[in-house]
Amino acid sequence: MLNKKEIISILIVTLVLAFTISLIETWNIFLYSLISIFLIIIINIIAKKVASYYLDSEIEIKLWEIKRYGFKPHKYFKNPFQAGIFLPIIFIVFSLGYLKWMASLVFDVKPKTYRAAKRHGLYSFSEITEDHMGFIAAVGIFANLFFAIIGYLIGFSEFGQLNIYFAFFNMLPISDLDGNKIFFGSLPLWSFLATLVLIGLGYIFLLV
Repeated sequence: MLNKKEIISILIVTLVLAFTISLIETWNIFLYSLISIFLIIIINIIAKKVASYYLDSEIEIKLWEIKRYGFKPHKYFKNPFQAGIFLPIIFIVFSLGYLKWMASLVFDVKPKTYRAAKRHGLYSFSEITEDHMGFIAAVGIFANLFFAIIGYLIGFSEFGQLNIYFAFFNMLPISDLDGNKIFFGSLPLWSFLATLVLIGLGYIFLLV
């Protein structure tokens, strides 16, 4: 289900996010953060891969890169900025440890070879549309929100909080993040998910 490149990207992001979240206050906190982040990422990815499977497509997970700046077509960085690695570190430094960025992975999607042969329902055409990409991304966010609830119910409130934070940052409609795919795929769906995420954030702040 995961290729070597995807596994490497997941491990890098897990280490970076665990470091920025825990700031290695103690090894126990770091290890808890490491395991929690890894599970949160895997939950999100598995949900999206299952959704893409039912749409006769496949996704490839990769590090979030920013390749261009500005609005003019020729405004490209000489080398892509590795936002998935550096933004969590930049935010933690400039916010003095208070703001912990958690969006680091994005995905590409492509149709499977036999998708074009299907001519019914959702499959009346072979291209992957913005609606489909938005649906795949939304399933990952739903999965994280669901496991946030499970985390609270079974007494792992920190795990629940991290799921909600992860969903919040990935819901931002910028660049190649899931939120951007959902926003342009279905604005009502993005609005609904954004409302759920904000309710989750409100619940966290009420508890604190």
